[in-house]
Amino acid sequence: MYYIAAALLGLSGLFYSAGRHELGQFGADVCKYGSTFCDNPVLVFTGAALAAAWGMFVSVK
Repeated sequence: MYYIAAALLGLSGLFYSAGRHELGQFGADVCKYGSTFCDNPVLVFTGAALAAAWGMFVSVK
């Protein structure tokens, strides 16, 4: 689950950068297919936080 949380955290950063037009043409392509996430990258970040919390919950010994 930590791998998924890390991947979602990376995607959150990608969408944030693409939404701020910092990635050039690649960012425009990213926002063309994921415009909701470019406008609100906190949605993906929230998913990453929930995945990390779930990973911590299920790995308690």
